[in-house]
Amino acid sequence: MSQDFIPAAKPIIGAEERAAVDAVMATGMLAQGKQVADFEIEFSDVLLDGRASVAVNSGTSGLHLGLLASGVGPGDEVIVPSFTFAATGNSVALTGATPVFADIELDYYSLDVAHVESLITDKTKGIMPVHLYGHPFAAEAFAALAQKHGIDLYEDAAQAHGAALNGKKVGTFGKFGMFSLYPTKNMTSGEGGMVSTSDATVERNLRLLRNQGMETQYENELVGFNNRMTDLHAAIGRVQLTKVMGWTKQRQDNAAFLTGNLEGVGTPKVAPGAEHVYHQYTIRVPEGRDELHARLRSEFNIGSGVYYPVPNHRLPSFNRVADLPNTEIAAKEVLSLPVHPSVTQNDLERIVTAVNTIVKAGA
Repeated sequence: MSQDFIPAAKPIIGAEERAAVDAVMATGMLAQGKQVADFEIEFSDVLLDGRASVAVNSGTSGLHLGLLASGVGPGDEVIVPSFTFAATGNSVALTGATPVFADIELDYYSLDVAHVESLITDKTKGIMPVHLYGHPFAAEAFAALAQKHGIDLYEDAAQAHGAALNGKKVGTFGKFGMFSLYPTKNMTSGEGGMVSTSDATVERNLRLLRNQGMETQYENELVGFNNRMTDLHAAIGRVQLTKVMGWTKQRQDNAAFLTGNLEGVGTPKVAPGAEHVYHQYTIRVPEGRDELHARLRSEFNIGSGVYYPVPNHRLPSFNRVADLPNTEIAAKEVLSLPVHPSVTQNDLERIVTAVNTIVKAGA
């Protein structure tokens, strides 16, 4: 008898989320309203130690508006990783500024501090590293680097809800931080994003920019966007927020089992003082990554993910020449295995058996 498919990622939407949406539908008030306002407060309390949050309609919108609210625009440069989802660089380009692609280090797949410093010019407005796969980047080192050069630090925390470094939550280090609420993230609102900031001017700018440039109807203070979150999405997010810490513990337990039992591959490292929330459980496979990826599906009915096979600087949308050797290594070697809370103990044992069998056979 064939075994059930184990997906690489799986949103968890239950009766409570459906009931919350139904309750909003019954009110007839569906656009940004009380649900959004309450979600912002609760998100701040649970994940940001009270730092202000502003809800938007997607993570990419959050990055775009966060940069605009921080004064980024034409003539500026923002240093970003090439090894990440394209939205990081896209959001910089959408402001009219120039994304400058830097290399990563290979332990945690985060921007390399030394390489970033070598790229700082008089046009550099800020640095926007990514807390990739749920592991915090070297936030303290980047904060010190930004202060040294008089530039801003922005956090792409799309994959890192609840991650921390030395007890300080991600999203609280930079001028702003952005969390994605896409369905496959550690928690979801169906679609959406949340931007954190302790800067009152940035917060107000965010609230203006997401709502056509106005706080009061028909009193448009600047040219803005329609990037609001609906109350329907916020209602889902509020329910998910009550569950995300438990799901994170399950992800960490699943990751510990995989790390303790996988053989012949490079398992994820965790930096001293870091809390990894395992949005992805990402291994390195120096030889045969693509074959392992294919055979997990074809022979064992197990999904896996290759994030990100084409570095951003080589995408047609950017097409930049850059010498980023660690980025190229990661793009060729990383593979993400299922770690989400729906993975059972039997699933974990299947994953371990499958990976070890294929690698031992010389994938």
